[in-house]
Amino acid sequence: MAELVYPPVIGAAHTLFRALDIRIDMKGTENIPRKGGAVLVSNHIGYLDFIFAGLTARPQKRLVRFMAKESVFRHKVSGPLMRAMKHIPVDRQQGESAYRHALESLRSGEIIGVFPEATISQSFTLKSFKSGAARMAQEAGVPLIPVALWGTQRLWTKGRPKNLKRSHIPVTMRVGEPIEAPKDQYAGAITRRLRERVQELLEAAQAAYPAKPQGTEDSWWLPAHLGGTAPTAAQVKEAG
Repeated sequence: MAELVYPPVIGAAHTLFRALDIRIDMKGTENIPRKGGAVLVSNHIGYLDFIFAGLTARPQKRLVRFMAKESVFRHKVSGPLMRAMKHIPVDRQQGESAYRHALESLRSGEIIGVFPEATISQSFTLKSFKSGAARMAQEAGVPLIPVALWGTQRLWTKGRPKNLKRSHIPVTMRVGEPIEAPKDQYAGAITRRLRERVQELLEAAQAAYPAKPQGTEDSWWLPAHLGGTAPTAAQVKEAG
C-alpha cells in the first residue's frame, strides 16, 4: 500500500529543519538494514526524538514505525498523523496489544522504533532500559539497531519551553551496528549489552558535538557529569 502521509511529513520536517538552520550530523546510517524487520532503539532526551531517530533510516529508504504513548493518538492534530504513519499506540496499563501489533509488524518486515527508557531523561543521561525491545527482537527473529541522539533536548524537552526559532542548534546522531537477539539468550543480558552500546554511541555523539554552553545559564542542556547544570538522575528521582 502506498505511503501517502509519512513521506510528506518527512519532507515537511526537512523544510522546517532547514528554516531553523538545524545542523544535522548523522553517521552510521549504513547500519540500518535495507530490507527486513529490525527494532531501532534510541535514547530519549526530547519531544522531537522520534522525528530525528526516524531520519536515520531515510538514507536506506526505510520508514520507522514508533511505539508511542496512547495519549498522543488522542490529540486532534497528532492523532490522525500518527495513525496515518502507522505508528503504534501503547496503553501502559494494557501493553500486550501494542506488543502483539509490533511483533506482527516486525515479522512483516517493518522497522519498529522503541525508546526503552520509556520517558524523557531529564538528566540527559541514560536511564535503565526496559527489556521489551530485546524480547520483541527475540520473538520476531530480527536485530536490534542502537541509536544515540544529542542536541534534540535543546529544541524541546520536558520542563523547558520550545526553541523552534532560527537558533542554529546542532543535532548529532550516531547509529551502531546491529545487535543480534538469539532466542536462547536471557533478554536481560541482551538489554544490558544494548544499553552499553547506546551509551558508547551517546558518548561519541557528545564528543563530536560542535557547540558548548555560553555561560552557566545556557548550560542547562549539559549533564552534570560533563560540567552542565542539568539535574543528576538522583536529583530527578528525588524531585519526582
